[in-house]
Amino acid sequence: MKFKLGVSACVIGEKVRFDRGHKRSSFVCRELSEFAEFVPVCPEVAIGLPVPRPTIRLLDHDNEIRLVDTKDNDIDHTQKMITFSETKATHLSEQELCGYVVCAKSPTCGMERVKVYRENGYVAAEKIGVGLYTKALMEKMPWLPIEEDGRLNDPVLKENFVFRAFALRDLYDAMADGITKRAIIEFHSRYKLVLMAHCPKEYRALGQFVARVADHDIKEFFFEYRTRLMQALAFRASRKNNTNVLMHLQGYFKRSLDKKQKAELAELILAYRKGEMPLLVPLTLINHHLTMHPDAYIAKQKYLKPYPDSLRLRYGL
Repeated sequence: MKFKLGVSACVIGEKVRFDRGHKRSSFVCRELSEFAEFVPVCPEVAIGLPVPRPTIRLLDHDNEIRLVDTKDNDIDHTQKMITFSETKATHLSEQELCGYVVCAKSPTCGMERVKVYRENGYVAAEKIGVGLYTKALMEKMPWLPIEEDGRLNDPVLKENFVFRAFALRDLYDAMADGITKRAIIEFHSRYKLVLMAHCPKEYRALGQFVARVADHDIKEFFFEYRTRLMQALAFRASRKNNTNVLMHLQGYFKRSLDKKQKAELAELILAYRKGEMPLLVPLTLINHHLTMHPDAYIAKQKYLKPYPDSLRLRYGL
């Protein structure tokens, strides 16, 4: 089943930018299209701005961020954009959206480091801007994986974003028959090693939280769990944490492998820790041993196969 992926319309090739252009992302359009159902939005077009159109920018006006025309600060689109953004974000929050790819540097869609200008026309270096539309998405859906198109060229950021999108789809699928205590516990059990790799602190805290699921209203529990889970997974798994998980997995085979096999696996884990080979290498051997020596608990761990192999995202980790 495909997951719903919000996108800035220009990122999938729609010619909606101010100059009739686009910012088509090859990764999004070619590699993610098999797994994602795109939900395109251009907030500037949505509030009635034409294509082509005058450029717009964020302006620091009396310590308030305004969205104005670049050449005429009196042409102000702020309130119209805020109204649209909040309404759209509320609508999308009810659609089981699993991720969002936004256009970098845009005064409406940029996720970070968007230029903010002073009245005199110079960039306010001390101001760190966020596009007004993306700001509404982040505030309304703090659990939602959001990434800029350009940052997806980084293999680590790309892997983390895609993994979170698949994890959120998995969470929704796990609750398809209703949000129940059993469904939450079973889902969480499959993500224990993932959490151990991404955020050991929240791995422990969420484990305690899930243990007390019966003490909460189940829907309120789910909403809090979703946010805490996704925010924990936003921490990128470090080499150190991945090594700890690999060693943890190694322990499950201590009675199944002979001395030579144990040494081979230990050497691969050490080589990964030293940065001499990618994570995929020791994981491939662990999956091989799991096929030969099945273990029900390990087999269901999402850490071993968090997304389709065809995406080839662990090659560079």
